[in-house]
Amino acid sequence: MGKHGKKQNLNHRRGKRTSYTVEEEDDGEINEYPPQPSSSSATLSDSDQESQEEDKDAAVIDGELPSKFSLYQQSVQSPKGDISYLQKFFLMYVGGRVPLHLQEDFCGTALLSTEWLRSDARRTAVGLDLDVEALNWCVENNVNRIGADIYSRIFLFHGNVLEPLESKLVKSDPNEIIQNISLKDIESDPHNSKSLKDIQLPERDIVCAFNYSCCCLHNRKELILYFKHALNALSKKGGIFAMDLYGGTSSEGVLKMQRRFPNFTYVWEQDEFDIIQRKTRISLHFNLHKQHRKLRHAFSYSWRLWSLPEVKDCLEEAGFRSVHFWIRSMPDSEQIRSMDGFSVGRNVKYEEATSFQQQDSWNAYIVGVA
Repeated sequence: MGKHGKKQNLNHRRGKRTSYTVEEEDDGEINEYPPQPSSSSATLSDSDQESQEEDKDAAVIDGELPSKFSLYQQSVQSPKGDISYLQKFFLMYVGGRVPLHLQEDFCGTALLSTEWLRSDARRTAVGLDLDVEALNWCVENNVNRIGADIYSRIFLFHGNVLEPLESKLVKSDPNEIIQNISLKDIESDPHNSKSLKDIQLPERDIVCAFNYSCCCLHNRKELILYFKHALNALSKKGGIFAMDLYGGTSSEGVLKMQRRFPNFTYVWEQDEFDIIQRKTRISLHFNLHKQHRKLRHAFSYSWRLWSLPEVKDCLEEAGFRSVHFWIRSMPDSEQIRSMDGFSVGRNVKYEEATSFQQQDSWNAYIVGVA
């Protein structure tokens, strides 16, 4: 999830540590618009490297300023809405049972996974992400707030979605987590970092990759490989894979847009769009109202913006038996001038479509059925 404060390289393979810039707030004018970013990975360009003075400011962010992960969750994610659609998709395309077991790839702080566990004690969740800082923040701030029983039902793994079985289990304080996990292989060796391949977990009913995460996979080979891993994690009784994607005429050019919240303003900045490689760079900034500060490049990614038919072809080649599109129009980027939270367009529903005329901006769920 754009959840990578320690940003990774373009293909989500190797981590590179960097800090983000803290600046005094100015009064620049920008367009306002509400697209949701992805949990992917990228490296800052040379022009974005901070000065020594800025590095000093960035070093005290956790102590004095809101966490970038908290700001991201407030401004970007809507887990209850995603879960509602996931349940709807499962019942429509699989049915016959209640979905209980979720896997959230590119999970970042695993907000969706923790929300998934709240309403049914039978549910389990697996989260996988390359950013261990985001995963640890999840344990301290999301998991710990739900209750002790959640430790037996959530499993967070640090690793690459292209090599999921090699990912390592992330644990909090062993006294808190190990005593509650019922899996024998974890209990017998609590101090060893277990891999996903070493742990027996329920086959997943649903695997998802939200916040445009698949855009961090830059070539067809990687995308198909990831889809195959997602398919292999799903139950042999049937399951679904769901991802989201954005597009429209405004998505293929320079954009600078913002959404206002009571205590901060969330800024999405998209650089020039390469029409041959279909690549662009996305940066997320947060302007803090009370502190009169800007968190520049809190998250930054290099994306390939996939098209809907490309994703469909790759899902089918990976082995999914059917693919479905659910699309909704988004506010026009040239007309929106004031956006407060999620208030605009919130009641616009996604609808299943087999054809859809190009617009200024749209969002889509893509559902692969196993």
